[in-house]
Amino acid sequence: MRTDLVVIGAGPAGLAASLAAAARGVRITLVDAAPRPGGQFYRQPAAALADRHPRDRRSPWTPRASRHGQRTWRRLREALEGQIAADRITQLTDHHVWCLAREPDGFAVHALRGPEQEEPFVVRAAAVLLATGGYEKVLPFPGWTLPGVVTAGGAQALLKGGRVVPGRLAVVAGTGPLLLPVASGLAAAGTRVAALVESAAPGSFARQARALAAEPGKAVEAAGYGARLLRHRVWVLAHHTVVEAHGTDRVTAVTVAALDADGRVRAGTRRRIPCDCLAVGHGLLPHTDLAETLGCRVDGGRVHVDGEQRTDVPGVWAAGEATGVGGVELALAEGHIAGRSIAARLTGAAPDPRGARHAAARRAALRRFAAALDLAYAPCARWPELVTEDTVLCRCEEVRAGTVREAVRDLGAGDLRTVKLLTRAGMGWCQGRMCGSAVAGVAGCPEEVTRRPFARPVPLGVLAGEQPE
Repeated sequence: MRTDLVVIGAGPAGLAASLAAAARGVRITLVDAAPRPGGQFYRQPAAALADRHPRDRRSPWTPRASRHGQRTWRRLREALEGQIAADRITQLTDHHVWCLAREPDGFAVHALRGPEQEEPFVVRAAAVLLATGGYEKVLPFPGWTLPGVVTAGGAQALLKGGRVVPGRLAVVAGTGPLLLPVASGLAAAGTRVAALVESAAPGSFARQARALAAEPGKAVEAAGYGARLLRHRVWVLAHHTVVEAHGTDRVTAVTVAALDADGRVRAGTRRRIPCDCLAVGHGLLPHTDLAETLGCRVDGGRVHVDGEQRTDVPGVWAAGEATGVGGVELALAEGHIAGRSIAARLTGAAPDPRGARHAAARRAALRRFAAALDLAYAPCARWPELVTEDTVLCRCEEVRAGTVREAVRDLGAGDLRTVKLLTRAGMGWCQGRMCGSAVAGVAGCPEEVTRRPFARPVPLGVLAGEQPE
């Protein structure tokens, strides 16, 4: 299959870029791993679930958290349907991209299609847009592998996509703006949220007050979440952290404690909170695997782009969380700029900056706001001190913190690669994507950009060029 542009990711950035480019005559193939477009923010339930639960504003299955931005989503969806009907956009859902390869006349995008991810499929194009989004960062603590402990984004995905709750008595913990919609969404769906445990200190927001005040709409949104938490009587514990999750077959309680100014647990502040679900997250990390495969420059864990959202690899653009986590509005602005740029460059013209002036201004403002949020919500630097020796860091290979510390202390490991070779941490199914930050933090090593040949596991039959039976 050949097209002008392959857009990888049908979230806000990918949709905005596809629509902007298609409106200017570019033929697009939109590839996404999910069964329906929208990404995590606009995640939609399966058609059968949508029919089963009417879209009633009073329904517990349509909490305000899931309705946020629905006007924009409807506009995007209707425009996408129009471009598909006009044969300008070909949409490929349930296609999992595992590799990008440069060719003399463009790029080959290799994907595995279907829920089993075993059937190979290749799309060739002159240009590629990486709108691969982000994934959650979870810092380990004793008991974090117990059943009932889920990521905050996982809890939100269950609510939006499956219309189910992960438990009846929940604690939401960690740090970051995602905790607010998750806690309010769970409460609106019928879960009793015992506490929202936020490790950021109130003073950290005061220090970023000028930058945060530049986006008053965000403050109103946060206040709305706060009001809903108050209405549902959710106990908010600021500058606290989860010390341990308790249970045998399932989480039954968590111990939380207050933090001092240096990020250490304050003596005498530990308290135990019963729960059957713990939703925990510590912010998001950009998905950069495909960019790294192509050799794109990655700075500070994010894909480096210029003012047109171009990477340093000719023919490759990037937009959205892959270039730095900043929320849905920033992703939409970056996607629009990228789509216009791609359309102009494919025709051999320079993009007209006047057409994207508003999007560029919003991008600059929202990047400043995102940078301030990053500083305000920075995870506690002393979290490794709470990780006990028997806490699992790498779940794939079952490597514990004590093993990693021994490699550093007794075997002289001074970098993440050496720790990996000595302990097997990061050698499992996820290849360190999920545990890399945790292993680096406990080992005291800087995180490294790892250029992997594949972005996800691939059947050997596909690599051998054979169709699986």
